Amino acid sequence: MKFGFDIDDTLINLREHAFHLYNKKLNQNIGIEVFRSINTVEIHEAFGLEKEVGNAMWVSLMEEIYFTDCPAFEGAIETLQQLIKDGHEIFYITSRPKKYCTQTREWMKAQGFPVQDHHFYCGMQDDEKIATIKELELDFYFDDKPAVLETLLEVATKVYIMDQSYNQHVDLPRMKQWSELEKIIIK
Repeated sequence: MKFGFDIDDTLINLREHAFHLYNKKLNQNIGIEVFRSINTVEIHEAFGLEKEVGNAMWVSLMEEIYFTDCPAFEGAIETLQQLIKDGHEIFYITSRPKKYCTQTREWMKAQGFPVQDHHFYCGMQDDEKIATIKELELDFYFDDKPAVLETLLEVATKVYIMDQSYNQHVDLPRMKQWSELEKIIIK
């Protein structure tokens, strides 16, 4: 089978990692419970930042957010390694900026994710992600972003949303932990 995965907040805990960096950079101590209640992708409001200032902060910290010690979600690396061992194909499809594509691919490999260079798609807008998913004729696709998944409901690809505080309003098949993937495949 062919599996497609978004990276940020699907395979790795990027927003929470950024939340901790914001606390450090802003010399604040906003609790993790605040993070878990944020119902937007953006995290700046938890720190009292206006949208423009929050966006500027994200851009200024982007390399540190992307390429430091951002953890994978528990079981994500092992699950994808097992998929490869079982003979499945894995494709990574991310919206990270084009200028970070090579660095992101190499970072993913260094973390232990099984990455084949020709199965790594980066620097895409949502419509490009959707076109790539359709073109690859994936059996399964996992993402945290409702806007991408909701447009794939008419194709054969089985889509799953990675459970996040900001996507609770979406009525799609949901995955909360990577240990659930085996049950999903069997369905």
